[in-house]
Order: sequence, then C-alpha cells, then structure tokens
Amino acid sequence: MAELHLPATLPPLHPGLPRRLDVDARTVREAIDRLDGEWPGLRDRLCEPGPVLRRHINVFVDRSPAGLETALDATSRVDVIAAISGG
Repeated sequence: MAELHLPATLPPLHPGLPRRLDVDARTVREAIDRLDGEWPGLRDRLCEPGPVLRRHINVFVDRSPAGLETALDATSRVDVIAAISGG
C-alpha cells in the first residue's frame, strides 16, 4: 500500500481523516477516489472538475512531481502539499 501524507489543512474539514494513511491504489487518481469514498467531498478540495488537480495543490510521488495518472506501487510515498502564498 502506498503511504499518503496530507496537508494539515484537510483533517479539520473531514472528521477522522488522519494526516498520514496507507492507501491501496494504482494511481494518484485512484488514491484520491478511495479517500473521497471514505471522506466525501475530499476530492473536491484537491481537484477541479475534469478532473485535474487544483492549481494550489501539488502532489509528489517518491519526491517527484506527479499528476492524477502517476502510477503508485506498494512502496510509494505520496505527498499532497497545499501551496502557500503571500509576502
């Protein structure tokens, strides 16, 4: 199972959602779909209709930039990072 790490901003919006969890998925899209099945509405926080990742959401698989179709394996680490802006 891939190890998924979520930004601190998501768990307060979805009760019971941990910041780190294991997910059985073949792609980033499938991982997000599985999370959305458990915590409805989570996909909408990460993806625009289409679906595509929201502009302010960055996903990395094993430290490399990733998209929804990026493949996962049992040892993958997926980091979902919300961009921060300001000055």
